[in-house]
Amino acid sequence: MSGVVSAGRRRFLTAGAAAVGAAASGQLLMAGTARAAQTPLPAGVFSLGVASGDPLPDGVVLWTRLAPDPLHGGGMPDRAVVVEWQISDDPRFRRKVRSGYAWARPEFGHSVHADVRGLLPERHYWYRFRTSGQISPVGRTRTAPRQFAYGNHLRVALASCQNWQHGYFTPYADMRAQDPDLVVFVGDYIYESTPASTGVRRHEGSGEPYSLVQYRNRYAQYRSDPHLKAMHAAAPFVVTFDDHEIDNDFAGDIPQDPDKQTPEAFAARLAAGYQAYYEHMPVRAAAIPDGPHIRMHRRLDFGLLVRLNVLDTRQFRSDQATTQAGAQDPAMTMLGAAQKQWLLSSLRGSQARWNLIASQIMMAETDLKIGDGKLWYYDSWDGYQVERNALLAEFANVRNPVVLSGDRHLTMISDLKRDFADPGSAVVGSEFVGTSISSGGDQDAVAFHNEWDARMGDNPHWKVIDNHRGYHLFDIRRTGIDAQVRIADTVTRPTSASRTLAKLHVESGKPGVRKV
Repeated sequence: MSGVVSAGRRRFLTAGAAAVGAAASGQLLMAGTARAAQTPLPAGVFSLGVASGDPLPDGVVLWTRLAPDPLHGGGMPDRAVVVEWQISDDPRFRRKVRSGYAWARPEFGHSVHADVRGLLPERHYWYRFRTSGQISPVGRTRTAPRQFAYGNHLRVALASCQNWQHGYFTPYADMRAQDPDLVVFVGDYIYESTPASTGVRRHEGSGEPYSLVQYRNRYAQYRSDPHLKAMHAAAPFVVTFDDHEIDNDFAGDIPQDPDKQTPEAFAARLAAGYQAYYEHMPVRAAAIPDGPHIRMHRRLDFGLLVRLNVLDTRQFRSDQATTQAGAQDPAMTMLGAAQKQWLLSSLRGSQARWNLIASQIMMAETDLKIGDGKLWYYDSWDGYQVERNALLAEFANVRNPVVLSGDRHLTMISDLKRDFADPGSAVVGSEFVGTSISSGGDQDAVAFHNEWDARMGDNPHWKVIDNHRGYHLFDIRRTGIDAQVRIADTVTRPTSASRTLAKLHVESGKPGVRKV
């Protein structure tokens, strides 16, 4: 997809944003309110819970989806429904500070994305929804610091890769107890794989999702996990997708198996997958899909403490290389020209103390070959060597760049080197590849280290590697970042204890990460 937005696309996004804003202010109720009041909805419309996302100093997106029968298309009548949203500065709603209305429309799966403004910066708020005599669970969110505030502290959790069949989403229970200000989710929110009787839990349906209804059902199943639902209700999320939200290892408009999915069929699958993604995520109207395209890369500022650049490393990439020569082809791109320029402009123009980059896939090198020579993992940034190295060269002039990644189902914490081919190359940043919430399930740690520790000598930039399930937690201050690798004892049971596997520190002004 070109980075240039067409006139038609601009009109579509502008209309969508205007509709959201007008609905929020109650200007679109008209006769629909009376009609909705005459026809009560089925019980349980708020079965999927509530969520918030993409916080600004004065606002946040509030989300819910009306779905009394969530695993069978939603179970809503084929008409638009008016939903009231309320925001309070206390959890008992003794004083509402903002309220308004939004439409839950059938063409968007009866999802609600209320883009609320007029809030105070760096504050906790509580919110809920009401419709047809029913009231949603209460959620809590937090606005970003004011634009030029230096900021003292931001607590961020990094999560990715939650496969329903591989385990329960138990790490979220510990994450909730740690009370982050923000959760950054970098991909694989759902898995498109077929139901398997050997899993800890079984996917709904009878095969992979291809249609919009099938994707909606899969998202609804994942949203039913109590730990995920509770975490969404506890803090705002900033999300982006990777491959499994659509099709394993897809690249741009190329599926994993082009011999089995025609271009037309895969375009329809992309449109369905992106549509369902938008319907289930707390994102703004700018992310309303345009057929098989969606705008997901964006940036969020948290005062002058943090700039968060959220990447889309799937939609614009070249098809994956299969050889070293292919990975070193200068024509290979992960970001596409427009997104790359957007990222560079964001980094060069940033006044923030910390410049975070949410990249779905690992940026540091993974040399799989022990001894002389190299063997790369081509689906990651290793498969796009020239563009990756050019970006790392830019990092040398960026203030405190830190990359937050997922995808690997492993913890891999690394220094980022200017040139991984040169052992003496300068360190220009740090990367935290967060482990999975559940993907991969419980694994044998001894077997993992027997295999992977032997590669440490060929990857001296690795500081911590591990294969437990969990997430990463960051306490970001002006002077440095204190990071924890939080791991769950098991994801094969609905509840589990968690603990800190490792503590690390990144000092402001000194590129690289050290184990504490």
